Amino acid sequence: MNLSMLSQAWQLKAKLEKAQQELDSTILEAQSGKGAVKVTITGRQKLKSIKISPKVIDPSQAENLEELVFKAVSEAITKSQKLTTQRLGKLTGGLKIPGLT
Repeated sequence: MNLSMLSQAWQLKAKLEKAQQELDSTILEAQSGKGAVKVTITGRQKLKSIKISPKVIDPSQAENLEELVFKAVSEAITKSQKLTTQRLGKLTGGLKIPGLT
């Protein structure tokens, strides 16, 4: 490996680390049930919060609430994964590098 390649590898590493830090600090929100359940998550798929409107808390309809929570969490994860792919994909040229997501 020559000096130029080594330098490029270090530059890529620095850019990837910066992108990962940005993803850590990026907060995404998803919701279901017209805002009855709101989920916040980071760009690195770390769940930050789940907010549930008291209007949808009915013990006799627990399955409906479970479905709303499931949909909101799934949407938040999908948004986060898309953002991660978009940001890191630009740097890696689409290569799948273990440990980056």
